[in-house]
Amino acid sequence: MTKIHNLGFPRLGENRELKFALERYWRGDIDHATLGSIAAGLRQRHWQLQANSGLDLIPVGDFSYYDQVLDTSIMLGAIPERFGSSIGLDTYFRMARGQASDGVPFRACEMTKWFDTNYHYLVPEVTPDQQFELSGSKIFDEARELQALGYQPKPVLLGPLTWLWLAKTASGFNKLDLLDRLLPVYGEILRRLAAQGVEWVQIDEPILVLDLPYAWRNAFERAYNRLQSCPVKLLLATYFGELGEHASLTCKLPVAGLHIDLVRAPEQLTAVLDNFANHKVLSLGLIDGRNIWRTDLKAALATVATVRERFKGELWLAPSCSLLHVPVDLERETDLDPAIKPWLAFARQKLTELEILRLAIEEPAAAETELAASATAIRTRRESGLIHNPAVQAGLAKLDGTLAQRQNPFPVRQAQQRAKLKLPSYPTTTIGSFPQTPEIRKTRHEFKQGQISEADYVRRMEHTIGFCVREQENLGLDVLVHGEAERNDMVEYFGEQLDGFLFTGYGWVQSYGSRCVKPPIIYGDVSRPAPMTVRWSHYAQSLTDKPMKGMLTGPVTLLNWSFVRDDQPRSTTAYQLALAIRDEVNDLERSGIPIIQIDEAAFREGLPPRQSRWQAYLDWAVRAFRICSSGVQDSTQIHTHMCYSEFNDIIAAIAELDADVITIETSRSNMELLDAFIDFNYPNEIGPGVYDIHSPNVPTTGDMVALLKIAGERVGSDKLWVNPDCGLKTRQWEDVRGSLANMAEAAKVLRAALG
Repeated sequence: MTKIHNLGFPRLGENRELKFALERYWRGDIDHATLGSIAAGLRQRHWQLQANSGLDLIPVGDFSYYDQVLDTSIMLGAIPERFGSSIGLDTYFRMARGQASDGVPFRACEMTKWFDTNYHYLVPEVTPDQQFELSGSKIFDEARELQALGYQPKPVLLGPLTWLWLAKTASGFNKLDLLDRLLPVYGEILRRLAAQGVEWVQIDEPILVLDLPYAWRNAFERAYNRLQSCPVKLLLATYFGELGEHASLTCKLPVAGLHIDLVRAPEQLTAVLDNFANHKVLSLGLIDGRNIWRTDLKAALATVATVRERFKGELWLAPSCSLLHVPVDLERETDLDPAIKPWLAFARQKLTELEILRLAIEEPAAAETELAASATAIRTRRESGLIHNPAVQAGLAKLDGTLAQRQNPFPVRQAQQRAKLKLPSYPTTTIGSFPQTPEIRKTRHEFKQGQISEADYVRRMEHTIGFCVREQENLGLDVLVHGEAERNDMVEYFGEQLDGFLFTGYGWVQSYGSRCVKPPIIYGDVSRPAPMTVRWSHYAQSLTDKPMKGMLTGPVTLLNWSFVRDDQPRSTTAYQLALAIRDEVNDLERSGIPIIQIDEAAFREGLPPRQSRWQAYLDWAVRAFRICSSGVQDSTQIHTHMCYSEFNDIIAAIAELDADVITIETSRSNMELLDAFIDFNYPNEIGPGVYDIHSPNVPTTGDMVALLKIAGERVGSDKLWVNPDCGLKTRQWEDVRGSLANMAEAAKVLRAALG
């Protein structure tokens, strides 16, 4: 019998129950026990849903209050000294967000992107004298919960080598030296799970799809030779790319089974079959865990048939990776276009597809109806006139090099911009958004539901914009923004006004902690029917003599933070988006906006796992940004913003963007991310974030002065802007006022030091 299983399930709940429970706990509205009860109810509901889908093994340990990498760090006892030795929930949340329910501030752990996804993980911290010990009982408790319901658990662990690879340590120290201290704890975990009656443990090692140094490759054999003595069966899970040169090594590791991602890397199948032994389990990731398109079940069955010709061992079927990256249930979407809805599958529907695949393998006649429905949906989508727009195709055909080139190099532009803007040294600004108050959300909801007129909506929004402008003037900021009150999300807002996008009502996906997004779906050719932001920025500029910054989301981020059509190259969709944003940039300039920020928060996360494929991505990603930003005059200043990212290995590409100012998130790393800009001698201006907006803590003026002094030593004070790490949408006004006042004062202190 062919087994079906899942690598992980969304945590937040179809109504975002965990999000709201966490935020209530942080406010002190509920206690630890109530939060735990809500979490337990969610877990049981999700387990039952998976059991009803026919899964033979149900994952446990994939649930998290904040992040699975942080959970692993806690389980291994790898808690940085500044948080003390306590293992409680408050310590957990201090590590995650810098503050727990008691309100005591700490410097939170760094946060960055999980491989090439829009999910953020908390970076582990290790030291040369790091010791590990089994701490907490989360994984064992959850396995026991599921066993009590009568189901077979498959605990999910982040593998020891992937956890170490992701960890941060002092320079000059080889963190791989810690492996021998780490493995006994993993052995203890596996033995305890075996004692609970667990048969299979999924151990995730996604770094096997990366380019690994020789020492790290060798470490896999050493690690799993030691772990093979543990009395459980290990399913080694890889995903997000191909094993490549690691295929032979991985297939020969002493584990009971191997999972491979055949959605992102179907080409690896031959190498795996060449090296895989028939006495092991081979798990095929055939259902896309990263996107929402319905699976071509006929093609998936053809892959299974190919495998069966050469592999005689036990075969399992699964999604390509954890379903954490997709919404929960398509059936909630009662308002979707009925012509497009059959093309889609969310987490629940993907598990149903698994069940159909198994049925088609074992009882082909019984699956005929479902297979026919799948084939019809696939064919209808490919042939649909909804996808193609001849005008957009004609615009792409006219793309040439002149559209991706500013009129003059940066030094010429910089002189014109400084003469026009007349900004002081250390100019202060924000990244764009201000707190989204209940009143703002209520106004947007009422307008969307038709409960207020457009005139009333505009009046309320203009009132909010006026409030934001006055607040910024009172705080003494130099470059202002309109506050983005009209925007529900930096991607969704633009997608709602672009042709070729589709929107869900309940398609929430976790970004980090309680933060979730509702990615739009790009189903067809993209174009801009009308201006999207001009009226709001123009109105804001009319209220002040200070320069107003127009705020846009860039084409690469719109692409990477959406569910993207898979029937054409991603680069083609990126160029369509770039042409649409270019029109908006040019309209903002014509309306009198002197500074335009084009956020590319997701620029780095689109990098393929393998460096051999980086350049192809960077070529079209850079070109897309330059297409949308290069239509303005030299005196118009172009900004961009990038979120938590390691810049060292792509700094040349970032310079190729040729943005006049780049703002980046650096406060959690104590400005360490600026090292890339020093080594490269980055030529343009930089705004390194001086306080962490993801934490409710209010930084002091002294803290920010210290960070800016470090930044000035690294890149030069004449290049520096002063700004928060990211937008302020999720914060409260009382936090924002104090933080920005201190930030403005920090700039004054540094200006005074310049004399």
